[in-house]
Amino acid sequence: MSRYQDAGLFAVLAVAWGVGFSAIEVGLETIPPILFAGFRFDVGAVVTIGALAALGRLDLPRTRADLQAILVAAALLVFGNVFFLFFGQLYTSGSVASVVYSLNPVLTVGFAALLLASDGLAPRDAVGIALGLIGVVLIAQPSPTVAAEPPAAAPAILDGAFELLGPDALGATLVFGAVISVAAGSVLLRRVEAPMASLPTTGWAMGLGAIMLHAASLGLGEELMVPSGRWTWVAVAYVGVVASSVGYGAYFTLMRRRGPFTANLVSYAVPPVASLTGWALLDESLPPAAVAGFACILLGFLVLNREVVREELDRLTA
Repeated sequence: MSRYQDAGLFAVLAVAWGVGFSAIEVGLETIPPILFAGFRFDVGAVVTIGALAALGRLDLPRTRADLQAILVAAALLVFGNVFFLFFGQLYTSGSVASVVYSLNPVLTVGFAALLLASDGLAPRDAVGIALGLIGVVLIAQPSPTVAAEPPAAAPAILDGAFELLGPDALGATLVFGAVISVAAGSVLLRRVEAPMASLPTTGWAMGLGAIMLHAASLGLGEELMVPSGRWTWVAVAYVGVVASSVGYGAYFTLMRRRGPFTANLVSYAVPPVASLTGWALLDESLPPAAVAGFACILLGFLVLNREVVREELDRLTA
């Protein structure tokens, strides 16, 4: 039964995060990026911690490993992730961002070889990671025509990179930073092996991550504001409740039960959901280079996990 439960969590996570890319685009039209990210985890933390407290399942951190797990999750899976992701989506569409995000499982293997007890990467594994990186390079090609000026909410420090790369390449590069943060954080979290349950860890990490994001927003000089407009509130509510409270809860649970690699496989289910949502709601489409990049990333994944894929195919055919 647990296998079917994990499959259900996987499907919920794919939809929650896939639609979330479009919701982020909507919110970024009116809210500065890091402030918006802070609002996201304000809502996510309140909903998660409140629900666990009401059910009598809210654990407090009691060991050093619990505190380490919360800090790693807050710094890398919450703060580092959305800091680069939300800035990246100022410059590129949610559909393209989701394809770059699909590099997550490939980088997770690389970080696992570095940070967990292992024999390192085999030559064929290095080829798989290289294919994934080539896929990102294909996506992050400098735009032949550059927009007249960067988005109004974009920080001035990125103006030079905007002029050099163009919006899509700069956006893809920033989202790649989010992928590095998530891949490293998921492996480090497995290394900590904290005894506290996954859902309380999720709630406390979102709360600490929200504090970090609001501090960064103030440090960057973003305008303080309250969300306004129906669709902006819908976007904040969606990324806070569905993409964060529900999505991160499912993600941390899969991480605890199946490990970082299996949990990050959701990255391959997210782009189709994000592309369909972007097409239906925002009239977006994936450029050919992004499709080719996704194919390279998927091929890199298959090279890295040839034995596991072969076993699963044999099991299905049997």
